[in-house]
Amino acid sequence: MANTWWELKILCEPDLEDSIFWRLENFGCRGTASESKGNSSLVKAYLPNFQAQLLDLAALSLWLRQDALCIGLSSPTLHWKLIDEEDWASSWKQYWHPQEIGDRFLINPAWLPSPEASERLIIRLDPGVAFGTGNHATTQLCLESLEMRLGEVPQSFVGNSDNQQAIADIGCGSGILSIGAILLGAEKVYAVDTDPLAVKSTISNRALNDISPERLIPTQGSVDILTKLVENPVDGIVCNILANVIIELVPEMSAIAKPTTWGIFSGILLDQSKAVADALEKHGWVVATLWKRKEWCCLNVRRS
Repeated sequence: MANTWWELKILCEPDLEDSIFWRLENFGCRGTASESKGNSSLVKAYLPNFQAQLLDLAALSLWLRQDALCIGLSSPTLHWKLIDEEDWASSWKQYWHPQEIGDRFLINPAWLPSPEASERLIIRLDPGVAFGTGNHATTQLCLESLEMRLGEVPQSFVGNSDNQQAIADIGCGSGILSIGAILLGAEKVYAVDTDPLAVKSTISNRALNDISPERLIPTQGSVDILTKLVENPVDGIVCNILANVIIELVPEMSAIAKPTTWGIFSGILLDQSKAVADALEKHGWVVATLWKRKEWCCLNVRRS
């Protein structure tokens, strides 16, 4: 990890938030957060110093303005400065609060006490430098889709799963979707990510949620690693990354799927959904539903 970080502050219209989060993630930012500033939103993001030069940040500012122009909103303003790692580690956390998602989940920052009286499934989370806090529309859509797929199971899940499903989480980030699946009763989740910091974050969050290493298995890599990890084809696949990466990986996924396998694919902008759906259908998947939130969508699919 870097000793110094770029702190980016973006003042924008609230409707631009999701687009900005996506752009920042694609740029390599870690630990994004937002807060209301009157009728506007202030988005903060952090990037290791060595990953960007001033010209890169200027280019990012231009992309953000172009994104706003494309959807007819006023241009956001971007400011940046260098901060020490200690400041980064705590700065964005003060703006991240407990959040209810779907009908069953509550995302609770690990540094805050868990609510004493809640009927929701509580995911305790410290994403560190990994993507996946529950703030982004794509993460929310995936968690809501998992609720639909895994259905009603007992909340006291540890060692007592009634839902004998094995799931692959491709691009696990902070591990939020893997943990959500297990809280809903999945028997085992194989979680992979090409970023070693994401794997480290998933392992840490596994411990925070008292999940055994036998049930949540994080490993660095992608689908090629999963083909060696899984004992049998999986029952479900969750993949919240980017549309172009999903399209590239679809042909490889048949190696870990069986005729009854279902899939949840997100990280997809609405105007990219047809290309992703076409790639899935070409390789034996049927798109059952498309759920959307603002400019983002989630494809719920099954094998034909």
